[in-house]
Amino acid sequence: MKKKYLTPLLFLAPSLLIIFCFVIFPIFFSLFISLTDFNVHSLVHWGNAKFIGLANYQQLFQDELFLKCIGNTLYFVVLMVPLALILSLTLALLLNLPFIKFRKLFRTGYFMPYISDSIAISTVWYWVVSKDYGILNHILSWFGIPGPSWLADPRFAMFAIVGLVVWRSLGYYAFLYLAGLQNIPEQLYEAAEIDGASLGQKIRHITIPLLAPTTLFISITSIIGGFQLFAEPLTLTNGGGPMDTTKTIVLFIYENGFRYFKMGYSAASSYILFAFIFIVTIIQIKFRDQEILY
Repeated sequence: MKKKYLTPLLFLAPSLLIIFCFVIFPIFFSLFISLTDFNVHSLVHWGNAKFIGLANYQQLFQDELFLKCIGNTLYFVVLMVPLALILSLTLALLLNLPFIKFRKLFRTGYFMPYISDSIAISTVWYWVVSKDYGILNHILSWFGIPGPSWLADPRFAMFAIVGLVVWRSLGYYAFLYLAGLQNIPEQLYEAAEIDGASLGQKIRHITIPLLAPTTLFISITSIIGGFQLFAEPLTLTNGGGPMDTTKTIVLFIYENGFRYFKMGYSAASSYILFAFIFIVTIIQIKFRDQEILY
């Protein structure tokens, strides 16, 4: 009987060891150091870390920069998620039209930014929104509109970040919507057409309701991804400028942990970020069993 259970455990041991070393142990260790003043001196000897309880968490909620980072992150999520949903659904509907030629080529082209390196994509986007020689400002000049300094103006910097993230994720989300569209029975559209429904009515009363599970999945994943925004502001706005208007929670965690070596403070802020993501996950669990029936 022992051999019956020992043999599979031996096969699982390498994977379990990797999971323990790189997943389980870091989770509990980071939780522990979030309750200490772990810093650069503690890296030399862990005994230098002093247990301070919830002091890091209390200090974080009194830290104006951290509170601003929370506001910036929420602002980004509120702007990005609806825009990504609307544009990706519109793109999916267009790519799903039977008379569109070269659909596979278009699908590949829209998907390319998503599979490309985020730093490379950020560099390309910089050339789009550059004040002096950017494509966007050049197009605005055709209509007599003076283009702003997108990345240096606190009023527009976050919009530039939102545009980059939406552009990058547009193809991926459109692919998910395309998969959902192909699962909608054609008979529903035929029945609606016989009843005299217009194209807009079919989209409103058939397509959008039956795509609700896909929309829920995309909204949840995009919200979680939005909370983890890091590479784009790091590359485009030099780590959160101008005037910290694009500094996010993850950038705050990175700077405190790897620039100022305030490991305990950084770990505490990461668990606050985890709390935000956990709340979103609870919402996902609450609504995941809902189905649209016709």
